[in-house]
Amino acid sequence: MTTKDEWLRKAREAHGRGDSAAEAAALDALIRADRTNIAALVAMAELKRRLNDERAASSFYRLALATASQAREVHPALHPSLQRAEQYLSDVDNVLADHLFNRLRAAGLDQRTATPRVAEALRLLSGEQPLYQQQPNMFYFPGLAQRAFFDRSEFDWVPEVEASTAAIRDELQALLNDPGEHFSPYVAANPDRPPPNNPLLDKPDWGAAWLWQSGEIVSDMDRLCPQTLATLALAPQPVIPGRAPIALFSRLKPGTHIAPHHGLLNTRLICHLPLVVPDGCGIRVGAETRAWREGELMIFDDSFEHEAWNRGTSDRTVLLFEIWRPDIDANEREQLTTLFAAIDAYGDGH
Repeated sequence: MTTKDEWLRKAREAHGRGDSAAEAAALDALIRADRTNIAALVAMAELKRRLNDERAASSFYRLALATASQAREVHPALHPSLQRAEQYLSDVDNVLADHLFNRLRAAGLDQRTATPRVAEALRLLSGEQPLYQQQPNMFYFPGLAQRAFFDRSEFDWVPEVEASTAAIRDELQALLNDPGEHFSPYVAANPDRPPPNNPLLDKPDWGAAWLWQSGEIVSDMDRLCPQTLATLALAPQPVIPGRAPIALFSRLKPGTHIAPHHGLLNTRLICHLPLVVPDGCGIRVGAETRAWREGELMIFDDSFEHEAWNRGTSDRTVLLFEIWRPDIDANEREQLTTLFAAIDAYGDGH
């Protein structure tokens, strides 16, 4: 039986005498025997490259790089070859993008004339835009549309909520004027858990004044913010004992940056009703960056990577709450409520 080393020797000998067919046969046999052999994959890629078979070369280079990324250790002698592979693939991608967009422009199709989804597909294909998808930290519900932002017009309750903006802002101001301290750090340490690796841990830079927390109205908030609580009742908030609803005034102080992160679930959408928004504030969800506009709800899926910032000179405050995703029906909502309650009950005498 021919060993792996013998196949590699045969391939090298064939290469030395310019016999491409014999070299390809030896490398193919070696790769079939050992699909993780990085040296053989690179050698096959470089053979295909010499034969001007760009697609085959790209395929073998990509497999070599993927195999190397998963290997415990890669022999230093292979590092230059892998660097050449990365450069080759980058060059090929650029040539492909130029070819593709030249052909499309000649056909009258580009990002300006394409539909929004086709335009996004073009950005993804060209590498101009990274691919972002739902990646919740705790629970993933399958089959939901991969949408970062949802339009306000899709929800019939939105106009009535937005109409209460001034009244809610007045209650926020009264809360700020109240002698009690209602804002606390949003990222707070739990003495029974390891502290999160978050630069905003226990800092007031990102503050929260909770209205609903863990499915309960926070003490005294029914007296201080009755209009806000009445407005929240208009939205399809999840009701899960010990977990939801949640709602809060979320405040970012000037110079604060909430680093990119993912939410816990993809079964909900996060709603921001912007109350006080100075210039220089923004949020990115997935590939799209938006600015808040006072009085206009912003609705997004926080299971996508997202970040937010206040580069202004005064505080930015929004009313933050969650709603069920509209593409989860009533029966599924009921079953998910049961499921989440069971998860939360773990450790409580299970």
